[in-house]
This record gives sequence, structure tokens and C-alpha cells, in this order.
Amino acid sequence: MSRFTSHMDLALTEARTAAARGEVPVGAVVVTPGGEVVARAGNRTRELADPTAHAEILALRAACAAAGSERLPGHVLYVTLEPCPMCAAAISQARIARLYYGAADPKSGGVAQGPRVFAHPQSHHVPEVYDGIGADAAAELLRGFFAGRRDG
Repeated sequence: MSRFTSHMDLALTEARTAAARGEVPVGAVVVTPGGEVVARAGNRTRELADPTAHAEILALRAACAAAGSERLPGHVLYVTLEPCPMCAAAISQARIARLYYGAADPKSGGVAQGPRVFAHPQSHHVPEVYDGIGADAAAELLRGFFAGRRDG
């Protein structure tokens, strides 16, 4: 198993935990330049009554706290779903070096879909972006979650 797969597996675990709490199943993991996992989070928007409590934002906050800095140069973010525009902007502000994400988000994505935040000249920093890592598992988790909502 490659480290990319194992880090995305951790993000998928966070997404499953979020789903068990009734949250949209999105998980994120931040890894140092040396490969150490420093933060993990799943969505908590409902639990915290906070529209900014997306997995990416929570993981970035925890990683910044661990680093003692608002910037995370050299760090890598793994997230199960294409980040929304808000999260993409936060990734840019944090100076994340590489972003790996699983499933594309045609409705709310902000990286390859929609506003394509990193393509704007106002983007402070543009990470390397790799998509499709664990995409099938992430998409299936989301489909199952929303199917359960519609049926329930």
C-alpha cells in the first residue's frame, strides 16, 4: 500500500466517522513534509452549528496549531471530496504544497469544478493538485449517505 493510499484511507475513516455523526461524509488528513500525520478531521458543521466546520478547515486549523504557524509550507492535504471554494481558499492561505482529493464535486467543488479558485490571479498560493485518489470509495460513501437521507 502506498503512502498516498494509506493517507487517503485515514481520510476515508474520518469521513465514515463523520457520517456516523450524521454529517456529510468528508474527511481530511494533513501530513508534514516528513510524512507524519499531524491532523485528521471529518465534517462537523451540524455538530458545531458552524458552516465553516468542513473537514479541510478543521484539519488545517489543527495542523496550524501543531506547527505554531498560520502557514504550512511543504505540508500535504488529503481530502475525500474536491474542496469547496471556501476550503480551496483556506488551502491557498495555508500554503499547502500538495492537495490530493478523491471524488470530484460537480455541484460545489472549487478546484476543478465551479470557480476553480487556484486558477485565479488572486490566489496567494497554488498547490500541486492530484485528483482521483480513492475516488471510488469516497463517491460510494457519499452516494450511500445521501441515499439514506432520501430514503429515511
